[in-house]
Amino acid sequence: MNKAIRLVIQVGLYVGFAVAVGWFSASPAYQYASGDMTTLKLSLSHAAHRVKPCVQLTPKEIAELSPNMRRTERCERARLPLTIQLEVDGEIIARVEAPPSGLWNDGPASVYERFEVSPGVHTMTARLRDSGRADAWDYTHSETVTFEAGSYFTVTFRAESGGFSFR
Repeated sequence: MNKAIRLVIQVGLYVGFAVAVGWFSASPAYQYASGDMTTLKLSLSHAAHRVKPCVQLTPKEIAELSPNMRRTERCERARLPLTIQLEVDGEIIARVEAPPSGLWNDGPASVYERFEVSPGVHTMTARLRDSGRADAWDYTHSETVTFEAGSYFTVTFRAESGGFSFR
């Protein structure tokens, strides 16, 4: 008798748990993006120029190095911060300065930002500075784009592919 009661209680708990999991898998509904706005994502990882330029080693300096350490140039590890500016219809919506990653500040800087923008046709401009100059941008891309309500729009950057990409 005692075993039968325990079995019924155990089955009841399993059924209750299964119903709870089933309910939470469908409710409450999760909305990824605002239905009346466009979510604009700025996502990139890029290594900026080095703080100090690499120095060419002379043949004598190369010969003084141990065989497994011989190289033609000596480079400092530290990199400059990455500066990104994002503009929609002439209005700056983001200005980000990302420090380099890594223990010695020698890795790529990574940026991930999200913005809500109104749907429609807009002129978008993205700028990036990865060098030491302060008065100009190293990469600039401007394009007329269409933002659709309730969707995602992504801005990425790949230097080897020519710069910015809007999707």
